[in-house]
Amino acid sequence: MKEQIAKLRYLRIAPRKVRLVANSIKGLSVNEAEAQLLMNPKRPSLALLKLLHSAVANAKNNQLDPNRLFIKEIRVDQGPMLKRYLARAMGRASVIQKKSSHITLVLAESEKLKVPRFKIIKPEKVSKKKAEKIKKEMKVEKPKVPETEKEKAKPAEKPSVIRRIFKRKAV
Repeated sequence: MKEQIAKLRYLRIAPRKVRLVANSIKGLSVNEAEAQLLMNPKRPSLALLKLLHSAVANAKNNQLDPNRLFIKEIRVDQGPMLKRYLARAMGRASVIQKKSSHITLVLAESEKLKVPRFKIIKPEKVSKKKAEKIKKEMKVEKPKVPETEKEKAKPAEKPSVIRRIFKRKAV
């Protein structure tokens, strides 16, 4: 069984947060993992998606079939911590640890070919001119309501004295 390894180092997200997303794609085929990561709203999913695309591109370059690839192993280790200090009361300082992650992704080629469950369609890039043209086509004008002769002849009524008094703010 052929394998392809891709690494992402010094990702500025805490490993605990990255592991939540990484565990959800462990053991899935590449197509299913990509669909999972695209739909996941968490911040590490974008970084993992880029890493997955990189690993698949490396596998294609090494003559592996991208349709047979699956995620054999994904490991999230802790990287170096940046230590910062926050001033507190009575001259004290508390430590803030800004953690980083190292991610290792191992893709393997399975013997059997899996039929993909999802078809991922990438949206087309639309130029500004084309977008404006589409907006103009979609714009719907409101139909004008014909005014009756009575509404035209009716003068605008002035509010009565009593209404003006009760509309005033209390002093």
